[in-house]
Amino acid sequence: MTYRIARWPSPPPLGKSWDDPAWSAAEIVEINHFRPESSDHRPHVSARFLYTDDGICGIYNVEDRYVRSVRTEYLSEVWKDSCVEFFVQPRSDGGYFNLEMNAGGAHLCWYIEDPTRTDTGLKKATKVPPELGTTIQIRSSLPKIVEPEIATPLMWQLSFFLPRTVLEKFTGPLGPFAGQQWRGNFFKCAEDLSHPHWAAWSPVDEFNFHLPRCFGTLIFES
Repeated sequence: MTYRIARWPSPPPLGKSWDDPAWSAAEIVEINHFRPESSDHRPHVSARFLYTDDGICGIYNVEDRYVRSVRTEYLSEVWKDSCVEFFVQPRSDGGYFNLEMNAGGAHLCWYIEDPTRTDTGLKKATKVPPELGTTIQIRSSLPKIVEPEIATPLMWQLSFFLPRTVLEKFTGPLGPFAGQQWRGNFFKCAEDLSHPHWAAWSPVDEFNFHLPRCFGTLIFES
């Protein structure tokens, strides 16, 4: 699986809709490989990603049902809500970041160097501290809290900007993005709902998103 990230010369187009010309340079990718552990609900999820000199931005377009989102704090269990995720590994010999964002715009971000499962979580994973993690910008078309669950069909969009400064705190200087090839994956999930589901762009071969061996290739266009 390969995705090409186009360059955007201006500040990130946060808050602009999926159909806005600001996103027209970005290739559309489908997040449609659902794990068999999912319920029969299969939301249609598309995404677009761009980069600037200062970081990476993306937008998710979700045609959904059974939407619920109640976590509001940074580093809370947002994956249990209606959630979209961006995992990215800048260096092949280094760790990866998991940026997870619920439908209300709350998020978490960790730097994971060894995703081996243990009784207490992942073997080597560092929380991106709040003073950095809260510089990640999120915009959602939904309110911060969606409760009770909305069972009828609806469409929601979420955009984000992941600053270079967050990445380089853990990786060191990355240099110009243009021409680089990274690894990564994109996800849609919802756990603590009436119709749980787990979907990936690049398929995962077990019930676990933290599988760098299953990441696809991300190419930053010149």
